[in-house]
Amino acid sequence: MALDRIINIVLRAAELVFATIVAGVTGQHLHQYRHASNWSQGRWIYTEVIAALSMFFSLIWLIPFSWSFVHWPVDIILSLCWWAAFGLLVNMLDGSCGYIFNWNNVHPISGDQCGKFKADIAFTFLSALLWLVSALLGLYWVTSHGRRATVDAAQRQNSRRWYRRSRV
Repeated sequence: MALDRIINIVLRAAELVFATIVAGVTGQHLHQYRHASNWSQGRWIYTEVIAALSMFFSLIWLIPFSWSFVHWPVDIILSLCWWAAFGLLVNMLDGSCGYIFNWNNVHPISGDQCGKFKADIAFTFLSALLWLVSALLGLYWVTSHGRRATVDAAQRQNSRRWYRRSRV
């Protein structure tokens, strides 16, 4: 079925775009506050590393082959890492910019600091969701193709030719 491969390509492309946006906004924040200690920038550094890993894996797995579905455990791990980054950033917000899902002033490029920060949080959340959906799609693909392979093997074994010798 080609639909699952098309969905996989769309998900990988969206993962790449969202990880790039998060890397850009987070990198801008790290550049702006580069004189702060590394300990105080730990959440941002973690988010930047997860965005870089996500860009790397989504670029590699954007190639439309069926083997890209069997990497669903890595998709789950990356999704969990994105959820951790989302939690760290939300915890860092601590109500200073208003309600977390109030996205009125969200803009990753020309917004104020709160708008950029909320854009980073929003795209982190969306990245976590996309990696989770990719993992679920991969798990579905692997289990459905595994069942088909066992059924096909059983049918091949049971369909003996008339000229084959009995194994008894």
